[in-house]
Amino acid sequence: MNGNEIATSTLWIVIFGLGIGSFALRIVFLGLIGDRALPPWVLRHLRYTAAAILPALVAPLVVWPAATDGEPDPVRLFAALATFAVAFSFRNVLAAMITGAATLGFGLWLFS
Repeated sequence: MNGNEIATSTLWIVIFGLGIGSFALRIVFLGLIGDRALPPWVLRHLRYTAAAILPALVAPLVVWPAATDGEPDPVRLFAALATFAVAFSFRNVLAAMITGAATLGFGLWLFS
């Protein structure tokens, strides 16, 4: 086994541990407090969870894309800006996604 491989047992221990952790997080919210009313401040914060998670997932792919070995790519940055502009202007998630995909596809086609 070289330095880049991990043992099968280690992999299964990590997978099992992550499954237990994921289950524990869900049971805390759904099992223990799922039937109680949450305070308004908690509900207000939960409303913005999806809006915070999506940019956090996409930002590394835009700023440090694996396709360019981590170098910023003007096409991807422009596609992200176009997506943001459409989402902010029209408040339409589907239109923003289509705009971003079309801009990225056209930009990659144009500059390839």
